[in-house]
Amino acid sequence: MHTLMVADDHPLFRDAIASVIEAGLPGSRLLEAESLAGALGQARACAELDLLLLDLNLPDAEGLSGLRALRQALPELPVAVISADQERRTVLDALDLGAVGYIPKSTPRQALISALRHILSGQVYLPPDIMRRPPAEPPAAPPPPPPGLSRLTDKQLEVLARLARGDSNKAIARELGIAETTVKTHVSAILRRLGVGSRVQAILVAGEVEPGERDVVRRQR
Repeated sequence: MHTLMVADDHPLFRDAIASVIEAGLPGSRLLEAESLAGALGQARACAELDLLLLDLNLPDAEGLSGLRALRQALPELPVAVISADQERRTVLDALDLGAVGYIPKSTPRQALISALRHILSGQVYLPPDIMRRPPAEPPAAPPPPPPGLSRLTDKQLEVLARLARGDSNKAIARELGIAETTVKTHVSAILRRLGVGSRVQAILVAGEVEPGERDVVRRQR
């Protein structure tokens, strides 16, 4: 059984989340908060809290300030953003601040259940459609790719590209026709060669590189 909390000031949305969790995660417990202060107070009092679903526009917090405050006050608490904001930059900034997932409010019911299960299993959830979009305003001249990417093999670049679109290890293994343990080995090598300490940081690196630039990296090796 899981214990979750939704922090959102719209009662109808909290009711919708409660309905999704009841159907998709039977036996789970849901706490509700309508403000950042309320979420912080309940989270401090609930040691068994597994996941907090945070809206980005609460009466006492706007944008990513609520996420930043939660990460500072309760760094061990997994927090996933659930928001109507679908800007790619916002998603990346939320992950950079330590969010374990980013779920658009427009996510269909079954996809939302899948996203929650994904996060509760210890994985980072990214909205695939958003992560596949190019930046809204690409620079006139593309910046040079991060040096670490030139040290990745073709297979590692393929794995990194799929991490960046939110695929799980199992999905990557199935698509590339390799064992899941091999995917984990590739991920470890990617982190080492990029000089980063987590999958999220690797995803941030990959998110700044367009497919055409990855081809340039391959030719430069």
